[in-house]
Amino acid sequence: MAKVTVIGAGNVGATCANAILHMRYASEVVLLDIKEGVSEGKAMDMMQTAKLYHFDSVIKGVTNHYKETDNSDVVIITSGIPRKPGMTREELIGVNAGIVKNVVNNALEHSPNAIFIIISNPMDTMTYLTLKATGLPKNRVIGMGGMLDSSRFNYYLSQELGASQSDVEGIVIGGHGDTTMIPLISKASCKCIPVTSLLSEEQANDVVAKTMVGGATLTKLLGTSAWYAPGAAAGTMVQSIIMNEKKIFPCCTYLDGEYGQEDLCIGVPAILGKDGCEKIIELELTEDEKEKFAKSATAVKNTNNILYESQILTR
Repeated sequence: MAKVTVIGAGNVGATCANAILHMRYASEVVLLDIKEGVSEGKAMDMMQTAKLYHFDSVIKGVTNHYKETDNSDVVIITSGIPRKPGMTREELIGVNAGIVKNVVNNALEHSPNAIFIIISNPMDTMTYLTLKATGLPKNRVIGMGGMLDSSRFNYYLSQELGASQSDVEGIVIGGHGDTTMIPLISKASCKCIPVTSLLSEEQANDVVAKTMVGGATLTKLLGTSAWYAPGAAAGTMVQSIIMNEKKIFPCCTYLDGEYGQEDLCIGVPAILGKDGCEKIIELELTEDEKEKFAKSATAVKNTNNILYESQILTR
């Protein structure tokens, strides 16, 4: 059985750890945080549900003690300040870049063979930072954003169609941002029926628009970033890696010529297995979708450039 470490015991990190316990694919979960008592308390609370939920996995909470994370198979990074109402993901970069770089290096020292899942925002740029700062092979650094955005897309599709989410299949590519994500309405389906034949153009456009502000909508309602769906999305990605399921998920990964782009991490469909991101799936996009993806890539690269301008990274 596998060992998974979650760094950051806030809402997203704790929910992610709890999801992994319920999915039952890890024998040990370590929840690490910088604030004394938070991870220990949440881990103890979760362990007190083991009999009720019938899981045998063990979760341990620790404060800044990376030795406990030794030999983790997967490390999930949720560290950083959450997005506040009116704040863009890009505005988080100054603070979160330093936090993410530090925790990744500490985790890597104790788990040199781990695969890293990045949730911290701005997620595309934090994934790129992790890859460049560590020198890890690209298959071992994966961002969670596309998985979450696609979950929201499927939710809005099911609501508009009046259908079960299990019957709906939609995918979002591009950057993990309100203006950079691309819900592929042309490829969405409900029980193999294209949703474009089930929805009017106005309805389809409404679904796309709601998906693109899905995170901001929740932030406005909650006063902070969402946590249930992000935690479940990351837990599901880790399951495909640990169990070598080789499922196709939209996730943030490094492009080296795919989709006509180079030197950035951005959301595209990929096969996740025991080696992490094992293969990128290149979809046949419409001309409009190609144009939107190119614009999204440019926006993500512009954000990445802040890492170099502030000398967090050097070329």
